[in-house]
Amino acid sequence: MSTPVSAPAPAGAPTPGTPAHETAEAQSGAKRFAETLIRVRELGLIVVLIAIVGITGAINSDFLDWGNLKETILNVAIIAVMTAGMTLVIVTRNIDLSVGSILGLSAFLCGDLLTKNPDLPWIFGVLLAIVIGAACGLLNGVLVTWGRVPALVVTLGTMYALRGVAFLVTGGRQINAETLPDSFLNVGSGEIAGIPTMILIAIVVILLFWFVTRDFAWGRQLYAIGSSGRSGGNAARLAGLKSDRRVTQAFVISGALAGLGGALYAARYGTVDATAGDGYELRVIGAAVVGGVAIAGGSGSVIGAAIGAVVMGTIQTALIVLKIDDFWQQAAVGALILVAIALDRFVANQSEARLRQRSARRRKTA
Repeated sequence: MSTPVSAPAPAGAPTPGTPAHETAEAQSGAKRFAETLIRVRELGLIVVLIAIVGITGAINSDFLDWGNLKETILNVAIIAVMTAGMTLVIVTRNIDLSVGSILGLSAFLCGDLLTKNPDLPWIFGVLLAIVIGAACGLLNGVLVTWGRVPALVVTLGTMYALRGVAFLVTGGRQINAETLPDSFLNVGSGEIAGIPTMILIAIVVILLFWFVTRDFAWGRQLYAIGSSGRSGGNAARLAGLKSDRRVTQAFVISGALAGLGGALYAARYGTVDATAGDGYELRVIGAAVVGGVAIAGGSGSVIGAAIGAVVMGTIQTALIVLKIDDFWQQAAVGALILVAIALDRFVANQSEARLRQRSARRRKTA
């Protein structure tokens, strides 16, 4: 007598002995978890970050060495500071391609000032870098708002122009760590209460602008300006928002934080020339996009952009530890950005669909 073989249960059907309501609750919980991962982009990024660290550490335990992790975070700190300013610009439906050139120019002038005036407190060098960056940001903001020139065109031009100014100012010279004050170099390599100073500075900047964009009217207005971009900004202006002033302020802050990044760059690496910060603009924009800042404006957070910077920095370090070819390293980062953009569009479409359904229900019940 042959033993009867039962047909396999279809996917999603309750297994024998499992109450139907428990299975339904489990499925509902999994669905809610998936929806939360999609809605709270920062949570999804943290899950991705943990997975990258775990998988890479399992393959090569050297990756989990504290010294290696510390170097990774320190290298990301400058990018994280600059993403805070870039986030403000992008949420207004603009972009700033000049931040890498601003970093290079401000880093050299900061180092040059402290080299020529070794008795000058290092904070003056940092302030000079921030002021130079803010002035460059003001130029971008004025050209974009008053000149009515697209930000992509303006900042592409200033990116090359400021890099040219950097070559002119340096005159082929290079700032070396031997000529910089030790007190300034300690900003890049020192610690406060066991935590690297650069990481503390990055955390303060990120939390400051996260609170400003989340809890203050000024920050919320930036999102409103970016959201009304599809109407040419008319919606924001009709609502009484001073769009041009807010956009200019966002560019000034982005420039100032790029200048601060320049000072941190000089303190961290000690060696600065006219090519410092070359390519940083793409790394900063990429980190913001990976962190969930919508390139079309109107959504995203400073915290998400900072986590995006950490994810990208960790991936690059992991690929190096795993001895992946340079070509595939670039390809992996590019693929990550494409996935982030695709996920951003998916989340945006889901949000619009939910809003349409909610509006339909309200009309039906009215």
